[in-house]
Amino acid sequence: MCVLVGFATALLTGCSGQTRTDAEGWRPLFNGRDLSGWWGEGTTNPATYLSLDEDAMRARRARSLDDIHAHWSVARDPGTGEPMLVNDGEGLYLTTERFFGDFELVLEYRTVAGADSGVYLRGLPQVQIWDTTEAGGKWGIGADRGSGGLWNNSPGAPGKDPLVHADRPFGEWNHLRVTMRGNRVSVWLNRELVVDDAPMENYFDRGGPLPAKGPIQLQTHGGEIAWKNILIREL
Repeated sequence: MCVLVGFATALLTGCSGQTRTDAEGWRPLFNGRDLSGWWGEGTTNPATYLSLDEDAMRARRARSLDDIHAHWSVARDPGTGEPMLVNDGEGLYLTTERFFGDFELVLEYRTVAGADSGVYLRGLPQVQIWDTTEAGGKWGIGADRGSGGLWNNSPGAPGKDPLVHADRPFGEWNHLRVTMRGNRVSVWLNRELVVDDAPMENYFDRGGPLPAKGPIQLQTHGGEIAWKNILIREL
């Protein structure tokens, strides 16, 4: 009998356990061994680095790696044995070397009380991930509505607040799926639609266009967060 562990794994893994990176164009962003393919960046207007030449970009990435290796590590999920990325709640955000335009992204994450995190799309904040309990102290800015919303959209704008609260309790893995086409984003959290084809705003240039391409960033601060089964396909 074949048992598949994890939503993202189930998309790409057969009974043999062999990851099919060619399945419908899917590719892993995390190789399961180390931080190859990633560098570090903060909440930075992607226009700052998207225009750099190859040498300048290489130097910028190299300067970030000490910080990345100080706060990010590779471990194994004690429950399943799957490799995972772990951040201690500090430092730069893990940022893909590869830039993406239109894509579908799936991943799993597990966080702790007090943590505040998110996924940057083309280098723009963000699909929100946070402590959604009252004790987390952020109900006044929308945490009571749950994770998965485009939190940096303007107040009242479509997508800012998730359609449903779909977070799982601390200690459990959450499944996130994101599609981005042009400036339109849809998000599913634990298979619940929480953002329905909403325009994502450019946080750094309100009313301006989004970059045509940019990196995926795993944003973390305030508490440990782990990530696994990070897969993407270009649309």
